[in-house]
Amino acid sequence: MKRKVQALILTICLVAGSFLTACSKEKNVEALNIVDDNYRNYYEIFVGSFYDSDGNGTGDLQGVIQKLDYINDGDDKTDTDLGFNGIWLMPIMPSDSYHKYDVKDYYDIDKSYGTMEDMEQLIEECHKRGIKLIIDMVFNHTSASHPWFTEACDYLKSLPEGAEPDTSQCKYVNYYNFAKDKGGVNTWHQVGNSEWYYECVFWDQMPDLNLGNEDVRNEIENIATFWLDKGVDGFRLDAAKEYYSGEVDRNVEVLSWFTNYVKSVDKDAYVVAEVWEKSDTIAKYYASGITSLFDFPMSQSDGRIAKTVRGVADDKSFTEALEAFDSKYRAQNPAYIDAPFLSNHDTARVGAQYAYNENQMKYAAGLLMTESGSPFVYYGEEIGMASSGKKDENKRLAMYWSDDDKTGIANDPVGADEVKQKFEPVDKQIEDENSIYNYYKKAIRIRNTYPEIARGTIQAVKDIKQKNVSAMTKTWKDDTIGIICNSSEKEVKISLKDIGMEKMSVCNYLTVDGSEITSTKEEIKMPAYSIVFLK
Repeated sequence: MKRKVQALILTICLVAGSFLTACSKEKNVEALNIVDDNYRNYYEIFVGSFYDSDGNGTGDLQGVIQKLDYINDGDDKTDTDLGFNGIWLMPIMPSDSYHKYDVKDYYDIDKSYGTMEDMEQLIEECHKRGIKLIIDMVFNHTSASHPWFTEACDYLKSLPEGAEPDTSQCKYVNYYNFAKDKGGVNTWHQVGNSEWYYECVFWDQMPDLNLGNEDVRNEIENIATFWLDKGVDGFRLDAAKEYYSGEVDRNVEVLSWFTNYVKSVDKDAYVVAEVWEKSDTIAKYYASGITSLFDFPMSQSDGRIAKTVRGVADDKSFTEALEAFDSKYRAQNPAYIDAPFLSNHDTARVGAQYAYNENQMKYAAGLLMTESGSPFVYYGEEIGMASSGKKDENKRLAMYWSDDDKTGIANDPVGADEVKQKFEPVDKQIEDENSIYNYYKKAIRIRNTYPEIARGTIQAVKDIKQKNVSAMTKTWKDDTIGIICNSSEKEVKISLKDIGMEKMSVCNYLTVDGSEITSTKEEIKMPAYSIVFLK
């Protein structure tokens, strides 16, 4: 009997010990403070290269579903996911190209990616996890295989020479920009052997739509409604500055019309547009009332982040630019949400931007995650995936999941070069606490913990003595967070009094090598390429 009692006590102790251990692990996971609004951390996915669910070599929607827990498992008590709460799917509609920016049917899914039922399941699974899903909408042009265009071309080719088209016979001739004279411009292409030409800014297989035509606008409104009814949470608008090339006012009018329509269907829908321009021009586009525009001046290899990381620009210019851009954009649209990024499908990957300097790559990600708005991260960026040259195909290589387990790894796009990866695949980086992956995960988690990082009003600290140090505060509602960045390759000491943060203390930090931050009430020692958050 005594032995049974002892055994029972031992069992209770072991169970209690296990319970306490589990609880302690849970407690070690910092509580998040997720706000359900349009401020998100977005993950950009090229579906065809992401994850192949059926082994045919092409990534698909079921593959995205299978990897949702990698992106966000929906449980704030775990830290085994990256923490993205938004996904941007590059074009998923039927297309003749690998990139799918030439849409043949706006109401369907490209069969290589799956079915509409797969898409509906993906939307449902995203929403279960608190992820908002936006899709690429390409309205500047269609595919040359789109029925609107083929019918219009067939009609024009049938016209007697010198005859003018009659929209009562074929309404689609007004869906595109047709003319008898290309005016010596190489963006116009002949319709067969006829006297007619059509406008294509990007490629002769992507004819430009006539967005001034009410019938075209009605078609676009129907398309937007269709996808909103399916449950998507918004749209990324491709090539918005080319709707009317070089005509900002007309492009702004298009964005205003589309945004207003989308908001009339779903007031919470998110719309972000690609306007590859300088800040002054981007500000003009915000007059449209659109939610977001991609922040090209902050991004890419020659953007503010890259210049700061590489020491080309003084650190203070980074925070001062953030403050200046915010003021400039807010003046045009007080409800704007910035959309910063480091790379996307059109640019060199982050690794190539920093010559695969791991510390600089991490630090760039850290600076990105200190910016206001909704940052966008291109798939594979979180593991430092490589690209090579200017080929689009090389920027859209298969996601590097593993060297050992080839399950789900898609083929690279046809025409891509063989590009050797510089860093370990996902499965190895997950296990390495100092990996690029784990740096991104921590940076995103910090952002999800302190909502004022994304939403707060920026105030840059102007009188900093150190050249490679910047500081700012962000205030949202009644909460203020301080952010100090050390962009140098050496440790620096920061006097909190000198930067007006003596009443604040360290609440979190990011270091590229896993080293700890040491601080007192008066001073912080910051390692190279480190970021400190204070409350």
